[in-house]
Amino acid sequence: MLQKNFSGFVFETGTDEAGRGCLAGPVTAAAVILPAEFEHSFLNDSKQLSEKIRESLKPIIEENAICFAVTHLHPEEIDEINILNASMKGMQECILKLNQTPEFIIVDGNRSLNAKLGLKNTFGKQFSTTEIELLKSIPNQSIIKGDSKFLSIAAASVLAKTYRDEYMDKIHEEFPMYNWKKNKGYPTKEHREAIKKYGPTKYHRMSFRLLPEQLELDFSSSTN
Repeated sequence: MLQKNFSGFVFETGTDEAGRGCLAGPVTAAAVILPAEFEHSFLNDSKQLSEKIRESLKPIIEENAICFAVTHLHPEEIDEINILNASMKGMQECILKLNQTPEFIIVDGNRSLNAKLGLKNTFGKQFSTTEIELLKSIPNQSIIKGDSKFLSIAAASVLAKTYRDEYMDKIHEEFPMYNWKKNKGYPTKEHREAIKKYGPTKYHRMSFRLLPEQLELDFSSSTN
C-alpha cells in the first residue's frame, strides 16, 4: 500500500509527468491533491499498470481528488527549452492551475520543483512575477521513484499518462502511418521506420535524435 502523506500538511500535492522519452507529442504533467481518507488498492506508478486499469482509475481520481490539473507542453517548447526543463515547467504550470493552493508539494524524481523558474521562451506560458513568487513560497520535496511510494504522485502519474495517451490517439488520426495509437510516440522500431520513410511531422521533437542516422534524414520531405 502506498503512503498517503509525506509532509503532514492537509493540502499536499503530488506531481509527475509522462512522455519525457518520446520522439513525438507533448510531455504531459499532472498535479493532484487527494483527501486524507482516499485509498485504492490498484493505484500505483502508472508504468506498472495496464492501460485498462489506468483508464479505470482516471475517473476515480478525478471524482475523489480535492483538485487536480493537467498540462501539455508541446514539441516547439520542448525543442526550445529542452525536455528536462519542459517536464519541470509542465508540473509548475499544473500547480498554478490548482483550485487549492498547495501547502506542500512532492515531486517525482530528483529535481526541486523550484528549478529553472521563469524561463524566457517563445512558445508556451510565460510566468508572471507573482506566479514565480507563489511557486517559490511553497515548500517541496523531490522523491526518487515517488510514483511508487506516495498515492498523490501515483495519481498524478496516472492522469499524466492517460491524458497524454488520449492526445496521442487523437493525433494518430491525422498521421496514422506512425501508429501513435500503439506506440504513443516512443522510439519503437516501427515508429523510427515510419520517420525514415515519411519524414518528421509537426508533432515530432526536432531536438531529439529521431533516427540513428540523423544526419541522413531529408528534412525537405517533412510532413506538415
